[in-house]
Amino acid sequence: MKLISALLLSCVLLPAEVTLPSVFTDGAVIQRDRPVPVWGRAAAGEQVSVTFRGVTVAAQANQAGQWAVSLPPGSAGGPFELTVNGATVKNILVGEVWIASGQSNMVWQVSRSLNAEKEIAASSDAELRFFKVANVVSQVPLDDAKGAWKEANPANTGDFCGAAYFFARHLRAQLKVPVGVIQTSWGGTPAESWVSGRALTADPALLSVYADWARMMEAYPQVAPDKRQAAIGPNHAHMPAGLYNAMIAPLIPYAMRGVIWYQGETNAVRSRSAVYRRLFPALIEDWRKRWGQGDFPFLFVQLANFAKLPASAQWPELREAQAMALSMVTTGMAVTIDIGESQDIHPKNKQDVGLRLALAARAIAYGEKLEYSGPLFRQAVREGASMRVFFDHAGGGLLAKDGPLKGFEVCAADGKCAEAEARIDAGSVVVSAAAMPAPTSVRYAWANDPVCNLYNQEGLPASPFRSNPD
Repeated sequence: MKLISALLLSCVLLPAEVTLPSVFTDGAVIQRDRPVPVWGRAAAGEQVSVTFRGVTVAAQANQAGQWAVSLPPGSAGGPFELTVNGATVKNILVGEVWIASGQSNMVWQVSRSLNAEKEIAASSDAELRFFKVANVVSQVPLDDAKGAWKEANPANTGDFCGAAYFFARHLRAQLKVPVGVIQTSWGGTPAESWVSGRALTADPALLSVYADWARMMEAYPQVAPDKRQAAIGPNHAHMPAGLYNAMIAPLIPYAMRGVIWYQGETNAVRSRSAVYRRLFPALIEDWRKRWGQGDFPFLFVQLANFAKLPASAQWPELREAQAMALSMVTTGMAVTIDIGESQDIHPKNKQDVGLRLALAARAIAYGEKLEYSGPLFRQAVREGASMRVFFDHAGGGLLAKDGPLKGFEVCAADGKCAEAEARIDAGSVVVSAAAMPAPTSVRYAWANDPVCNLYNQEGLPASPFRSNPD
């Protein structure tokens, strides 16, 4: 049961004190072809009547003042009206709804992306809409989140998340139905802020995130110990579960198709990248469990190439942890190792990020038969002084873009590695180095900012890997 907090934000006020969460406001997009939960608050025992597309369902508020109904699935269309106890929410569309979450690269606006002026000028589409959740932290789960639905047009689009906008725009063009995105993201935040406290404390391997938080609080300057929680707690986006409580919990159980996730930079430091192997799957499992809508598609962006990093950075290891999450059902990964910017942690090419996420959505969420991923490491086999590497998602075949293959290394049993020559052979890659005559493993693009050029024929880049993860 969600708790009321002093941080409770704006909601829709209806007659007799009946309220809806702000995600049910004018201009909302509702998920097609699935039951649609509608919920809110009212006086204890009050009767609530909800009408949508000619169907009326009723409920009674419980002693805590909570009520909920479920509308039957419906096909795409609109605009429609939703009536609750005589008050009306207008201009509702039914189509595809996606949650977009993560840190600053999921915040990065269209106005700061490539060709921004041209993209914004051509963005008018009344059936592509965004709901942007306001940044709030809470120590307890909240009932509501501040935000409003906005249509894509030159006045609004510049403020939309670039990756999510280009993702949604591609789906609009392919599916020919309304698309709504609920953007709930905050720059510089770690994954543990987005996981429920219940999930974090259920896994002993994740309790270290609370130790990290305690160290941060201890380091908070010039604040007496008995006042640190008040000073840093509700206002700090690194608090474990703090963003889940304030920016995810209020959205549950809004009907949706799936999630796109763009995060990892904050967790890619020494000792924390290994925890991400457990933390990231825990986040996915947690959201799926809380939403109660099955194993919905969870699509994520792998860290791009970036050079301007401290010695403590572990971007290759974090990329590896991200790729490991692909063992979970209905997950997909957009590889971006080729479209980062060496000196900018916020690459401006959000068009290709959105496209690669959309390809994964078309295959995983909508069942299209298409290649949606670049080559992913499957197996490495020793052949004399060489290693032969096999890949999933080789598509129509492997290719080296712009010259001979680059980015491969072979490694010996003692962990030493050497730059290697590599060639494509019969759908696999053969790798060898004269300086390493007895290799035991192979790795590719294993650097913060690697030079690498393996793709499939569909033009999607291979994911970095090492054949013997620690």
